[in-house]
Amino acid sequence: MLLLAFCASPSWAQTTEPAVDDTALTHYENNNPQSAIGVDVNDFVPVQACYVGNQDMFVVIDSTDNAVDIIYRTEKMTFDTTIRVVADEFRGRHDLVNVLRPKSVGFYDGYVLFLASAKKDSSYLAVVDLNGNVVNRVDFGCCSYAFKVFPDELIVVGRNQLGYDINVLDLSDGIANISLDEGCATRLHYHIPKQADRIRESDPIGIGLTVVAVSVVFLALLCISLILKGYGKLIMRTQDRKAKKDSAVATAETASPSASEISGEIYAAIAAAIYLYDEEMHDEENTIITIQKVERAWTPWNAKFYNMNHYFNNNKR
Repeated sequence: MLLLAFCASPSWAQTTEPAVDDTALTHYENNNPQSAIGVDVNDFVPVQACYVGNQDMFVVIDSTDNAVDIIYRTEKMTFDTTIRVVADEFRGRHDLVNVLRPKSVGFYDGYVLFLASAKKDSSYLAVVDLNGNVVNRVDFGCCSYAFKVFPDELIVVGRNQLGYDINVLDLSDGIANISLDEGCATRLHYHIPKQADRIRESDPIGIGLTVVAVSVVFLALLCISLILKGYGKLIMRTQDRKAKKDSAVATAETASPSASEISGEIYAAIAAAIYLYDEEMHDEENTIITIQKVERAWTPWNAKFYNMNHYFNNNKR
């Protein structure tokens, strides 16, 4: 909630009539009497809800229903009447970026004020009486997010991708008669220059940009060459270390060959040595072999007639 209180600097109070009882206003001069140097930018903030003490009334934003509610309180713990003002109809629409949604609310000179804005460059400020009737509506061709009421003017500020939009409305004819007509409003659009525009202004010929671009490319190439050079040295050092290790292993294996690497010639020499040693252990013998045929007489021991298979012999008959 935001409590709006009407107050002005001493110099302004001497020349202006006192405000009416139902006027609620927040002014930067409350805490800064020497405010001629300007208004604090932090004062331009969206207000989601405010309270009007002399009316015992709350003004709040209902973001769900896209509306502004005026809530009256009859007793200390009882809320009696609620008046709803729809900012823009959004049900059934597909162009949600064009839907105007309430951004900030306020109360001034007996009227409820609320600012509604869309995502695109469109917004409006509505003046509503205490019965919920829209007395006046001012449309802006910009995206606005906050407003602030001063004794003699109303300022609406907004921001988009290109810059800032400031609309100043004259309050000399009353809040219900504000308009954007010539002589009643002042518009200011501040275009934030892009970086390319700023560079073009500071360096129209492009010499500085060329020097910077060439320097950046040169430094990038230098860094890449240093990285590649260091990487090559690291690879060569690693390969040399690995080659030395493999050479040491090969030398050790050559000095003491394993059983799996002994050639066949060594085995043949060993076998020949064993054979010669074994031959030397015997005397010389005659290698002539004589085969003689010996005739043997018949004997019953080898006669097949006397075999034991009489059963098979009887069956063959």
